[in-house]
Amino acid sequence: MDTRINRCFDRCRAEKRAALIVYATVGCPTPAESETLIDRLIESGADMIELGVPFSDPMADGPVIQKAGQVALAAGTKLVDILAIAARLRAKHPETPLVLFSYFNVLFNHGLDKLGADLKAAGVDGVLVVDLPLEERGEIMPMCEKYGISFIPLVSPATSPERAAKIAAGCNGFVYCITVRGVTGVRSSLPPELAAELENAKKACRLPIAAGFGISTPEMAKGVSAHADAIVVGSAMVGKLLNEGPDAAVKLIVDIALGLHS
Repeated sequence: MDTRINRCFDRCRAEKRAALIVYATVGCPTPAESETLIDRLIESGADMIELGVPFSDPMADGPVIQKAGQVALAAGTKLVDILAIAARLRAKHPETPLVLFSYFNVLFNHGLDKLGADLKAAGVDGVLVVDLPLEERGEIMPMCEKYGISFIPLVSPATSPERAAKIAAGCNGFVYCITVRGVTGVRSSLPPELAAELENAKKACRLPIAAGFGISTPEMAKGVSAHADAIVVGSAMVGKLLNEGPDAAVKLIVDIALGLHS
């Protein structure tokens, strides 16, 4: 299938490296500032962007992403604002895949068919719904199929190969492979069994594998990239943004991108 996501993986494969996916909480510290930041992140080496939708009860997120979400909500960020930002980013960066990263409540409240039409109009390529298990996927898959939106599934270290295969079936794009048990957040190290788990996920899913949760340094990203088609950086970048400002956040992504290219 010829999609922006697949073309992105093809480009990175041709360069013999993993893709760099960066998660950003849209609206933090304000919608306008986050749009500028994401623009800079793409210019600085992010191959793909996860547009994080702030939510009041983010059960899968650690303190950093929770705080960023609270800041974004306090700034008045709504899903319609995020879609407008996505459309402007799409106009500036025609080949950078954009994936909406959200909890289901926000999407359901928007109206799923309306969401599909709005995502397509904004040029968003995929949707990742953190709290929607395989058994409930029928809620959103018809919309994805109707509007050509990739549904990005998640698997974890607790997912058996048999269930991982079922989770990936019928999807395109990539599979988000959670690297640790627990919530999002910066880790000083990743589990020693991670390499084997990622290789097993690759075999079971038969789609590109993106490894995320806990990747915080260029060295860690480079190590994980040997076993994954993409690495996801989220809390480390958002933490830099909250604590040191946008320049520090951008520098981290520059350093990680350089490491993946080396």
